[in-house]
Amino acid sequence: MKLVTFNDNQVGRIADDQVLELDTASTREFFERDRDVPETGRRYPLADVRLRAPIVPKKFFHTAGNFREHHEDLVRVNWSHPVNKGIVFFQNVDAIIGPEEPIVYPSHLTSELDYELELAIVLGKPGKFFSAEQAAEHIGGYLVFNDITARDIQRREMQSGVFSFSKAIETFCPIGPYIVTADEIEDPHNLDMELRVNGDVRQKSNTGRMSVSIPQLIAYHSPQTYSAGDLITTGTVAGVAASTEDPFANYLKPGDVVEAEIEGIGVLRNPVVSWEDAHGTPPPAADQWV
Repeated sequence: MKLVTFNDNQVGRIADDQVLELDTASTREFFERDRDVPETGRRYPLADVRLRAPIVPKKFFHTAGNFREHHEDLVRVNWSHPVNKGIVFFQNVDAIIGPEEPIVYPSHLTSELDYELELAIVLGKPGKFFSAEQAAEHIGGYLVFNDITARDIQRREMQSGVFSFSKAIETFCPIGPYIVTADEIEDPHNLDMELRVNGDVRQKSNTGRMSVSIPQLIAYHSPQTYSAGDLITTGTVAGVAASTEDPFANYLKPGDVVEAEIEGIGVLRNPVVSWEDAHGTPPPAADQWV
């Protein structure tokens, strides 16, 4: 099933270029009710609906450094800090946006706006303190995540070994375009991944290159207690702008269009716009205390 949030935060599933509305207030509630949700009988042409962020989780667990190639890519260009596996933190759910929604470039905060293609896991049911062998029963589905990052802010944060602000600014968390339920994905560890900026391929890899498997990640985070509909990310792959020979030629800028694609999961497309175009005013002065 391809599960969507659309129009006025209605919930539905895609079938034959139609959206079949489901009788639930949110996709999170869909999983809270163990998918026992009837259809309303209303149908909408897929081409006529506006897709929204498919889910707003209660908790968003972020995993970094899970693809060794990303760490090695940054070492090659002498990035300020290593990005080894085991980095975990919470993402800001208020930064979530959906497909086609703009990523707003906050030029008063950063001049190094980067992209990071990632697979995200949707927790299908609550749980805590379980093993990797038990993890499969907790997977509700998958979606595409583009982990937008302000690299200049991140370098300052990484001096303490922890980063969050650099990835949690408003609109920095595109997810979508829908949730593909777990039964639709035969092997989540063998999915091609590709991110494009203005049609140019920047990242290209496969989920099989993870250092830590999806069941291991889910089990590892489980002591923090899952709610149905929570999200876990699996880390990005090689090819971020910061790892190129000329990062400033590749960092995102207003006017760019980013397409993040994972085989079987879909294409998440977002334009980048200036603060002025998004808000109609110049950016405010940025307060600094670090």
